[in-house]
This record gives sequence, structure tokens and C-alpha cells, in this order.
Amino acid sequence: MVHKILVDGKWREAARPAGSFSAINPATGKNLPDAYPVSSWTDIKAALEGAATAVDGLAKSGPDGVAAFLDSFAEKVERRRESLAETAHRETALPAEPRLGSVELPRLIDQLRQAAGACRERSWCRATIDAKLDIRSKYGPLGGPVVVFGPNNFPFAYNAIGGGDLAAALAAGNPVIGKAHPSHPETTRLLAQAAWEALEESGLPPSSVQLLFHFGSDDGLRLVSHPSIGATAFTGSRPAGMKLKEAADKAGKPIYLEMSSANPVFILPGAVEERPAEIAGELVNSCLLAAGQMCTKPGLVIIPGNSSGEAFLELIRKAFEESEPAFLLGHKVLEGLREASARLARAGAVLVAGGREPGGPGVKFMPTLFRLSGEGFLRNPAAFQVESFGSLSLVVLASDLPEMVNIASALDGHLTGSVYSHSGGMDDAAYSAIEPLLRRRVGRLLNDRMPTGVAVSPAMNHGGPYPATGHPGFTAVGFPAAMLRFAALHCYDHVRPHRLPPELRDENPTGNMWRFIDGEWTRRSL
Repeated sequence: MVHKILVDGKWREAARPAGSFSAINPATGKNLPDAYPVSSWTDIKAALEGAATAVDGLAKSGPDGVAAFLDSFAEKVERRRESLAETAHRETALPAEPRLGSVELPRLIDQLRQAAGACRERSWCRATIDAKLDIRSKYGPLGGPVVVFGPNNFPFAYNAIGGGDLAAALAAGNPVIGKAHPSHPETTRLLAQAAWEALEESGLPPSSVQLLFHFGSDDGLRLVSHPSIGATAFTGSRPAGMKLKEAADKAGKPIYLEMSSANPVFILPGAVEERPAEIAGELVNSCLLAAGQMCTKPGLVIIPGNSSGEAFLELIRKAFEESEPAFLLGHKVLEGLREASARLARAGAVLVAGGREPGGPGVKFMPTLFRLSGEGFLRNPAAFQVESFGSLSLVVLASDLPEMVNIASALDGHLTGSVYSHSGGMDDAAYSAIEPLLRRRVGRLLNDRMPTGVAVSPAMNHGGPYPATGHPGFTAVGFPAAMLRFAALHCYDHVRPHRLPPELRDENPTGNMWRFIDGEWTRRSL
């Protein structure tokens, strides 16, 4: 059985598909029974045409209509909680409990509801009024669909249908064309079924959310650069992301990318002396969480290259060696870890734990740890900052503080950067030397905390400088900030009052919405 796609409000057979595919169960390494179509351009064109009809309908529905859909969608997902968790478990081998059912799925539901709240409240649009000149502006929809490419490692929170990108794009008033990740197509289909039902219930245009399971890479490049596209959101590998970015940039189309990050962790000398076992435990847990298949996994750890640092490294090495390998998301992740191990060894890093595949069923790789001198890192910094997706990390032993500072200076852009320091202030001078350099190279700076775990907070930045993302000014997590990626600034100059959008009229449309009026943030009406 080959499943149907969701296009223009209908579940229908793919038109002239280029083939089909099946997901695998990583716990067995074998294909699951259902098949899903690889769509041709015919399906993509139909989705584009469907999305075009939804643009005006979404505008007429207004913020309250979109919010009603998001709340209804969240409720329908919540009712499917058990079946969704079990399905995602089969397709990813991630634990149904607590990871999927009690952690990630509630996060998806919370994201949808946070987006609905921001949509209703409306302050996200940053309505700005210059009463004297009668010039008014606000952020609004892009006028075309947002294409969302979902990743393999978060079947709920980042899913192309239901994840944070979809929630943000819809809350900003844009229809969404979601491309499922081949690792969890059935999970995505079930989410799309819930979205389809919520569309019917809320009265939003039926093509506001559409699902294509897969398509060829050339069609993907053609899609993100299509004249009718509003923007694209992509979470995945750097090579794929850069190809999409090149195509979108040539066409002048916005694209927001989360591509790769090594998430450097600096552990300063005083911290290593003060609490080595505690920090080592936190580090190992963070490195191996979900088999290291987290975009915020600490892939690069910088420690002092002295006897305390060597003892600290031994704690980590022993914990890696004693850890059981967890299932990987698929054969491509396994292949990537093989390649990463070979690449690091060629560049001069020394293997101290793992680096091999265990026996037994399923897709696995032993937790793997490499070491390298600070001098070796500085000879070729780029070689040691390529993300190794999975349970693989590199520890760099810096000979002294100046070498640590030089390492910080040589960093590329990353999603996160962490610094562990002595609780009594012994490392304050070292922190002051490293922090300004690290601050410019990461989206989120942490103190005495590992980077895994991204809270859905209005203050969160899940982004960072290139090559972690394609633009340092935006976040993929947190409402309302994530919505601004999918918005255009609409300006109205001396437009008659009854022709203005409600947010820009003299009267505050909700009574609670914040607006910037004549240089002051206020909730008052003019």
C-alpha cells in the first residue's frame, strides 16, 4: 500500500510518482511495511496552486481564525498521544516513554498553543504608528506559502507538520507545504490527519496545510526558488542546506536554515579542579543523550592540558567505554559516524573510546571519543568543527589560557557555547578573556550548564551565526520571535482609516495589544 498525499485539502494518490520508499525500524534495521510516494513536480505544482488559494482565505480568517485552528490541532494531537508516540517509536527507536510521549509530544502541543496565544494577542506584529506623519506599519504575511523541511531527529517538535516552523508560519498568516522526513513518514501522516481535521473544524482554507512525503533534490531546488514561494524553513545537514540556500538566494527567496553545530564547551581550570566528577557526568549525559543525535550535542570540548585535565578526560573516557550504544535514527547516521571517525583520525585526532559498530541487531555505533592537543586544533580549526551527528565528541586539551583564547578566536558559528568555571570566582579572569570571543560566535551562551535541551521560551534563541544557520538574526524556537522569519513589513502611508488593518487603526483592536505609537510602547488607543 502506497499512502496518499494531502494536497489542496484532499487526500489523494500521487500523480505520476517518481517511485516510493519505506521507513526502517532502527531497532531491527529492517523496513517497515507501509510505502510512501516520491512526488513528481506535478504534485508540487498542485500544492503550490492550492497554497495560492489559501493566502487570501487566511487573511480573511484573521488572527482569531488561525489561532482557533492551532488550538484545535493541539487538542487533536493530544487525543492521539499514545498512537503517535508508538508510531514514532517504531520509526525512530527513540523511547516511547518518556522521550516521545511525555517530553517531545507535549512540547509540540505547547508550541501550537503558544503560537495560538501570540496570534490572538497580536503584539508580535510590532504595529508602529507615527500619528503626526500618518505613517503606520506592521508585520504581516508573506503572500505565499512557507515550505518546511523537517529533520530526522525530532519526529514531533520539529516535524514539518506540527513542529515549531509550521506553528510559526501559520501564526504569521502563511499557508504551509510540509515535506516529511523519510525517517518518520507515518508519524508525519498521522499529524497531517489531525491538522486536516482541525482545518475542517476551524473553517480555515483547506489548503492551509499540505503534505508531500518526498521528492527529488532537483525538484526541491526548484520549489524553494519558485516565484510564488514566501519562504523556506530547513533543518538538516549543511550540504543539503547550502544547496537549497544557493537556489533560494538566486531567486531572491528567504530561506531559514538550521544546519550544523559542534556546540563548544569550555571547562576552565578552576572548574576542573573543583568538581571534575560532577561536570564529567553532565558532559557524558549531554554527549550521549538520544545517541548524540541532538543539534545541541557538545561535539567539541576544550579543557586544560594539565594533569587535572588528563584525569578529567579519563573520567569521560571511562564513562564512554562503559555506556551502552543506543539505536541510531538510520543507516545514513551510521555512515556519517564512520566517515566522521575516519576524518578526525586523518586530521590528527586520537581515538580514545569507541569508534566501531557493536554486534547485534539494529543500527548502532559505540559511543566514540577523540582527543587532540590545542596546537593540533589550531593548525586546522575547520577540520575539527564539522558536526559529527551521533554519539561522537572531540576533547581538545589546551596547554594554557592563551591557547584556550586562541581556540575561541578560531571558532566558526555555532548554535551554542558553554563555559564551566569555578564557583568561587577563581576562573573569572579566564572567563573574561574567553567570553567576548565566544559570544560573537554562538546564538546561545550558557554558564555551568550543558547545551542539550532547548526551552520553548519567548527569550530563547535557537539560532546562531553561519554555518550553524543561514542568518544570525532569527530563532527557530520561541514565540513570538520565531514568527518574524515568516513575515513581511507592511507600511501604510496616509491610508484612509477604514482601509487600514485593525492593528493600525486608532482604536486598539484587542485592548491588550502592545503598539509603538509616537515613540512609546503602549496599549492605549489613539
